[in-house]
Amino acid sequence: MNTIIGGCLCGGVRYHSDEEPKMTAVCHCNHCQKQSGTAFSVLVGVSAASIHYYEQASLAEYTDRGESGAAVYRQFCNHCGSPILSLADSMPGMAFIKAGTLDDTSWLKPTAHVWCRSAQPWVEIPSEAVQFPRGSQA
Repeated sequence: MNTIIGGCLCGGVRYHSDEEPKMTAVCHCNHCQKQSGTAFSVLVGVSAASIHYYEQASLAEYTDRGESGAAVYRQFCNHCGSPILSLADSMPGMAFIKAGTLDDTSWLKPTAHVWCRSAQPWVEIPSEAVQFPRGSQA
């Protein structure tokens, strides 16, 4: 795996990380569905300290609350609205990059599905994937 590089639709936010992903997952929680405007979010987990921005002039943040009440900081481009990453108080030090913002997704293969209890009924989760009814911590 090489450097993870990506950015938003308009190019106003660009980032990279030289870290190997700690995890790749699909999140089916209702909040990811609302933020993505579709059935789930595909996430790449890396340490927050490994994220470096080339451009972030238009990076904005919305503080959400998970089911536990812990804060989830959803960062997005303030110009085009592309979700970039999420930081969760329940998983300190981790950043969850929205995989749709990656420049190269050829290596991406999510191995876990979280919040499966809120998955859309028409979404087929591969039987070999690790599945959690709630978050991976539950």
